[in-house]
Amino acid sequence: MVEIARSKTDILILGSGGAGLFAALHAHKADPSLSITVAVKGLLGKCGCTRMVQGGYNVAIAKEDSVERHFMDTIEGGKWLNNQEIAWKLVNIAVERIHELENDLGCFFDRNPDGTIHQKAFAGQTFDRTVHKGSLTGIEIISRLAEQVWKRGIDRLEEHRAVALVPSRDGSRIAGVLMTDMRTGGFRFIQAKAVMIGTGGGPSMYKFHTPSGDKTCDGLAMALRLGLPLIDMEMVQFHPTGLVAGDDTRITGTIIEEGLRGAGGYLLDGSEQRFMHEFDERGERATRDIVSRAMYEVMRQGRTGPNGGLFITMGHLDSRMVVQQFKGMVDRCRDVGFDLVKGLVEVVPTAHYMMGGIRFDENCFTEMPGVFVAGEDAGGAHGANRLGGNGVANSTVFGGVAGDVMPGWLRREGAFAEPDETVIDEAMARCLRPFANAGGNVSELRLKLYNLMWDEVGIMRTADSLRRGLAGLAELERELQATGVADDGRAFNLTWHDWLNLESQILVSRAIAEAAVAREDSRGAHFREDFPETRDLDTSANTVVRLRDGAISIGSIPVAFTRVRPGQSLLADDAAE
Repeated sequence: MVEIARSKTDILILGSGGAGLFAALHAHKADPSLSITVAVKGLLGKCGCTRMVQGGYNVAIAKEDSVERHFMDTIEGGKWLNNQEIAWKLVNIAVERIHELENDLGCFFDRNPDGTIHQKAFAGQTFDRTVHKGSLTGIEIISRLAEQVWKRGIDRLEEHRAVALVPSRDGSRIAGVLMTDMRTGGFRFIQAKAVMIGTGGGPSMYKFHTPSGDKTCDGLAMALRLGLPLIDMEMVQFHPTGLVAGDDTRITGTIIEEGLRGAGGYLLDGSEQRFMHEFDERGERATRDIVSRAMYEVMRQGRTGPNGGLFITMGHLDSRMVVQQFKGMVDRCRDVGFDLVKGLVEVVPTAHYMMGGIRFDENCFTEMPGVFVAGEDAGGAHGANRLGGNGVANSTVFGGVAGDVMPGWLRREGAFAEPDETVIDEAMARCLRPFANAGGNVSELRLKLYNLMWDEVGIMRTADSLRRGLAGLAELERELQATGVADDGRAFNLTWHDWLNLESQILVSRAIAEAAVAREDSRGAHFREDFPETRDLDTSANTVVRLRDGAISIGSIPVAFTRVRPGQSLLADDAAE
């Protein structure tokens, strides 16, 4: 019999990015008597994707801007698939949150000469509204958040990996979460009245990807196994400019930030010619989905650089501006032999963000009582395409919302529930399966997954490519379940955790591919070469993915145009036109 440690907490937060830490701080402020625990795969403040944010934080604080304009940019960028109540809450509370970050938490953002907050240009927006700290905005935000969490003495479980959301015996509510202590390899069940999922999505199943290595879609995989619906999983965003530094370094795929194009940077083909105006009148400042598809098409035509990518250049711009505004990017490029200021930097579209996720409402509730979600694990805010700068805003806004809401819900309905022990036993058996198998090569399976998803379920899709992708995923799943871990020690067994990573990634990859098959039109980040047109916006629907008896089922729900319909606008000037 496998030993399992047990403990209790009122609120358990999975993940320590912007969503998780804001949830912890707001819940503590709402009711300091609550026991709150933040559980994280790595070390609090040192892992996750919020820390990696370079570009900045979208917020309508300039006199010439408005939340209505920010909202319309978000809805139009999302191709009218957004949940409008969630998007409206995002753009409004972002204004409060940016002041909270500065005045309460101590963040320093770049300023204009007159002392106002500097806001830079990001692609796909009608106003320059991206607040930033150079090109290292995420480190500034996450460092200040972590300091405040430590200061308040909020409990944390570092190097603990969540492996199963455990319902109550009668299945009516959440009972807690099964975790592995990565330091010992032991299991721990944490009984909780409320659980917030904030693990971050992270499309790390693609050959080129930006998320950190600990982002393997665990939250989405656990939600599927629990029976929660995911929406719009076909919507995987590819950032246009991922660094190409060779196959032997993990820095390949990491972002060269969008602000470079916003500041006037050019994209060039292998012959050093601009090409974006062949695809969109906005050129390099078109939305990420359009730029990524254009780059992919140019690459397919063979107009590439020495490593199969394309180029970005800032050489025609003022050198001092580039160094001052993008110091982090200049240093990163120099580290791998590129001169961002005067030369050419080879780049490739790179999987960056999942617009889809767990279905939730504007107060972070999910279908299961006691389960809340915020950040990239949650679907609905961004629709078919996320605007650059809306990601960290989304995480911090709705992390704080979840933290505000959970204490009140606990007072009304919160209680410890007895867990379904069968779910715990089955989850432990699933996790320990590789120790009973003969050896294998987990790294080889991971590379197969990278190439399969890039080639068949990537930027450009067809019914045939998606069928090949699904067949390949089924074969990879069979191979993984037959693959063992040679070392039977579980403490800091990274091969074991690679195996668990792949299990989550393959399941979520199946959800992406099945949803992509179901959506027979092109919308935002999802492009079907066999269905290149966008269908009637007035009949827009979100795809819904569930896991039933091990199989992916697909449904849809109509988009509710609660604030504005396609063809209309909240902006007086646009409406008049």
